[in-house]
Amino acid sequence: MKAILVEDEYLAREELEYLITTHSDIEIVGRFEDGIDALKFVQDTQVDVIFLDINIPSLDGVLLGKSISKFAKKPYIVFITAYKEHALEAFEIEAFDYILKPYHEARITSMLQRLQAAHDRDAEITYLPTIERSGIKNKINLWKNEKIMVTDIDDIYYASAQEKVTLVYTRMDEYSLHMSISEFHNSLPQELFFRCHRSYIINITKIREIIPWFNNTYLLKMKDLEYEVPVSRSNVKEFRQIMNI
Repeated sequence: MKAILVEDEYLAREELEYLITTHSDIEIVGRFEDGIDALKFVQDTQVDVIFLDINIPSLDGVLLGKSISKFAKKPYIVFITAYKEHALEAFEIEAFDYILKPYHEARITSMLQRLQAAHDRDAEITYLPTIERSGIKNKINLWKNEKIMVTDIDDIYYASAQEKVTLVYTRMDEYSLHMSISEFHNSLPQELFFRCHRSYIINITKIREIIPWFNNTYLLKMKDLEYEVPVSRSNVKEFRQIMNI
């Protein structure tokens, strides 16, 4: 699991990190003293757990927790605070735990064990991007109207990143996936699907027209669709090689 710490007291943050790394395999990928900085980070980077103090600058922990709880793929939130009075608000936003300072090692250890168990349980019930375990290849599970739709990978035209959700488009339908676009791209056949932009993946067999655009980039028109997909400047060279331009 990957986690961030949001705590403006240096000694408290150091003690908490020591306890977490000593009693779990959680990787601390960010440390923040300010609520706004933490929010910006988790909007761009997927983490599994947020250890969150309440009395922090710019955006207090409760408001930050409420914002994070609206994400499509919600990280676990563990409040670590000296204030008892916010416990009800914390659990209204479905916080995983609410731990009072000063830290007690046994309490932290117990929380970490339950956190790992919850993560393992959730991972077991999360659908697989591809379902080769059942012997079915070239299929993918996509969501539409709270239903799982088994779809041919070859039917996918392109995908786009929308906050914490990836939208997937076929000729007729739009689907969603609760994973990052990077994770989705890694689950696809790399010889067919190209990451043309940080927010887009395309099926190169579905390209109908390549339109020169500004800064020597391109817009791509897909077969049967009117939507135009951009190729970012950083991906133009590889795209030209793939398409022999």
